[in-house]
Amino acid sequence: MEGWRCTLKQLNFKKEYKDALQSGRKVTTIRMKTNLKTRDIVEIMAGKESCGYALIRSIIRKKISEIDDKDARRDGFKNRKALLKALREIYGNITPETHVYIIRFERLESSDR
Repeated sequence: MEGWRCTLKQLNFKKEYKDALQSGRKVTTIRMKTNLKTRDIVEIMAGKESCGYALIRSIIRKKISEIDDKDARRDGFKNRKALLKALREIYGNITPETHVYIIRFERLESSDR
């Protein structure tokens, strides 16, 4: 098709999350905003390095006050307290009423693409 182009979206992380992403310990990310949709295929980037591709499985909107230890562990953190500390470092002032998006993804093997 002339003039048609497919642009692959990226899911960007700090390079410190590379090991957790590659090992599968991190299967979600929490964002204030997102342009992703369920079933999108994205390239996972840690720093400026590609860590492969993933399928977006779900996107759930929650208040910070609704996030629990299970959410934190899926995001690669020991507990809710550690996750909230990281979110405050990234986003600054968040309150219990702040809404976030929990994006769950599944890494794809190269033969899955």
